[in-house]
Amino acid sequence: MKNDLAEKIAANPKYQALVRTRSRFGWALTAVMMLVYYGYIAIIAFDKELFAVRLGEGVTTVGIPVGLGVIFFTILITGFYVRRANSEFDRLTREIVQESAK
Repeated sequence: MKNDLAEKIAANPKYQALVRTRSRFGWALTAVMMLVYYGYIAIIAFDKELFAVRLGEGVTTVGIPVGLGVIFFTILITGFYVRRANSEFDRLTREIVQESAK
């Protein structure tokens, strides 16, 4: 019985569309995150002086807020993925399971 259900789900066009959409979305966010992270690392590697510029009279440099920005960006896109997964992807998953269980 479980194999029949799995075969019905796999054959459902909505399931195939869900897998495609979710994969494309996940890879797009991965690419954006890699660009941000490796861009940050590349700047550190090739232009150390850029992030070494002091902000004001203290010891804080430009690299500190930019590094925190990378961390906050990671949290932001994670929240963006979770929001879409909890609304659109979960709704489609429920629909697919209900249709396939009939």
